Amino acid sequence: MIDTIMVSSMGSYAIAAVGLTTQPKFVGLAIFLSLNVAVSAIVARRRGEHDQESANRVLTQAILITLGLTAIVSVVCVALADPIIHLSGSAEDTHEPARNYFIIIMGGMVFNTLSMVINAAQRGAGNTKIAMCTNLISNGVNMVFNYLLIGGNLGFPKLGIEGAAIATVLGTVVACAMSIRSLFHPDRFLSVWQMRGRIRFDKRTMGAIANIGSSTLAEQIFLRIGFLTYSILVANLGTTAFAAHQIGMNMMSISFSFGDGLSVAAVTLVGQSLGAKRQDMAKIYGSICQRLGLVFAAILCVIFLLGGRGIFSWFSAETAILDYGQMIMQIMSVVIFLQISQVVYSGCLRGAGDTRYTALVSLISVTFIRPGSGWLFCYPLGLGLFGAWIGLAFDQLMRFLLTRIRFQQGKWTTLKI
Repeated sequence: MIDTIMVSSMGSYAIAAVGLTTQPKFVGLAIFLSLNVAVSAIVARRRGEHDQESANRVLTQAILITLGLTAIVSVVCVALADPIIHLSGSAEDTHEPARNYFIIIMGGMVFNTLSMVINAAQRGAGNTKIAMCTNLISNGVNMVFNYLLIGGNLGFPKLGIEGAAIATVLGTVVACAMSIRSLFHPDRFLSVWQMRGRIRFDKRTMGAIANIGSSTLAEQIFLRIGFLTYSILVANLGTTAFAAHQIGMNMMSISFSFGDGLSVAAVTLVGQSLGAKRQDMAKIYGSICQRLGLVFAAILCVIFLLGGRGIFSWFSAETAILDYGQMIMQIMSVVIFLQISQVVYSGCLRGAGDTRYTALVSLISVTFIRPGSGWLFCYPLGLGLFGAWIGLAFDQLMRFLLTRIRFQQGKWTTLKI
């Protein structure tokens, strides 16, 4: 969101160009996101079992896997950046800046992926502060170098969108250093002193990672296919509509963060409770996270309804974009209740290891319902960007219903990891 705001002074094409890279970037990160879910869930379960040795073995092997996969994904994304951005729906005025932004981000992704896997393990162990601190400082570094490099301030070169990408990578370098440093505390549950001598891959650890990670990877693939298809659908409406849509998606990512934070708490607390054989506490933690989510949704709903147009004015002063923004924020004020609830329910299920079900939900809802209904309302019914967001609302409703039913059934509390 910071990059989008700070390049917006260059025009709607810059907002759209940065937005075009979002889904292909997350496609490249899909395998790491799935690995991190597995790492969090397994470490949380081992923490509940008081098995420090196994938890550190999980992190060690996850780091080795991450480094190997990052080298492959980074090279592929940089080499194929041009066709990837074309596939994402770039226009003549957005293709080159989007491609250059994507190359820089994916070329320096190793710092991001390494920080992500360490933070995922730390969250599973209950040390959620490290993720908060690394992200806070990383974004601070990003903002400073955005100011210096986008517009060429204080004697720095004026690099525009490429400067925003470089600033983002520099932020992840700092975050990575902080994440690694968090492991150099001998008294913590996860520590390099405990990781020494555990470089070998073992059957139990790899089996647990593969069991949860494979289902979560399938879920990530379904999510990214659906999101990318949906993004291409909206990109075809034109640069102005896509720029407005991208601003809306940035605001939706902020609202998602409230649910995601509670989802992380659910993964950790549910996993630790099940590891300690306390199924009752796992259910209680899930319910509490859900209630907190509804409180956050209600607050955000009021903010979006009252300040929607004003929020969009942070990004652009174009009348067309502001008009789109008012409509988008009105839809989001309703969707946010479904979004936060389903994200929290999904976190509970993932924390218990019920990742096959969450993958099935993503296949049904994100891969098919979101782009399918979005296309129907957007083009055949002629509703344009409004129709695309109605399709998004249908997706959120379906995910909410499916995850709520699964949570209430309670079968997830009996799964073994």
